[in-house]
Amino acid sequence: MDLLLQNLVSPIVLAFALGMLAKVVRSDLEIPPAIYQGLSIYLLLAIGLKGGVALSETSLQELVWPVTATLVLSCLTPVSAFFLMRGFGKLGRVDSAAVAAHYGSVSAVTFLAALEAARASGLETNGYLPALVAILEVPGIIIGLMLARQKGSGGLGAALHEVITGKSIFLLLGGMVIGALCGTEKMAGTAPFFVAPFKGALCLFLLELGIVAAGRLRDLRQAGWRLILIGCVLPLFHGALGCLGGSLAGMSPGGAAVFGAMVGSASYIAAPAAVRIALPQASPGIYLTLALGITFPFNLGIGIPLFLFLSKVFSQL
Repeated sequence: MDLLLQNLVSPIVLAFALGMLAKVVRSDLEIPPAIYQGLSIYLLLAIGLKGGVALSETSLQELVWPVTATLVLSCLTPVSAFFLMRGFGKLGRVDSAAVAAHYGSVSAVTFLAALEAARASGLETNGYLPALVAILEVPGIIIGLMLARQKGSGGLGAALHEVITGKSIFLLLGGMVIGALCGTEKMAGTAPFFVAPFKGALCLFLLELGIVAAGRLRDLRQAGWRLILIGCVLPLFHGALGCLGGSLAGMSPGGAAVFGAMVGSASYIAAPAAVRIALPQASPGIYLTLALGITFPFNLGIGIPLFLFLSKVFSQL
């Protein structure tokens, strides 16, 4: 309960709640699209740079098991989401595959929120986690698209190109390469821009996401109670697997908690872009509502505090 309250009463979560409130009361508050795009570019590049610097200080031996755990879970999560949607959710194959692609990938903003929650709890995190974000994002989308069994001319190839060259992966990987090549000493000069203002920029980004998420609430009726329940159960199941996998891979309790939040999250940047290309017949009212309107706020309020607790438990086993 203390972890839950601590995570709820934080600038990041409250900024998200303020954005939702603005939409509910029909305020004219809005973040101009150009500023929103600028914030997303800034945050993704900052994450990549920080991860690259951490990689430059991390031995290859230390990365073997975390990367292995990431790849295993990135294959498991879309498959479990697909069959749960097909069975309990009673969705068709295409819509189930679209949802699977989202839950097999990762939300960078949930990752950031989990990092801040771990630090606020006094837990150390592993510096290579941003690298795992990039690794986790792509395989789940690929598997989700394959589960749809799409046939045709280049639909899958075009979608994969969109994922790999999209800004999320491109900035994360590019930032990591820059950070890894430059190292701590050369990157110190960029700290006043990429480190100090980071939390403030994240609050503005969450404010806009709150407005967007509240705008999807009307789609909850279309989703139905079964899908709403799945949107809460899947992050708990996947997140618990992530916490356990992170602990077994040698991560610190804080790192395992953040890893659990990553595995338990659902993408709403890279995955929607890929799904729009490969599965145009899939319903955005289902996969966007689940990822952004249900799972994202659920993780902010309940999932992350629970993952912090589970990681401490698993570290003592």
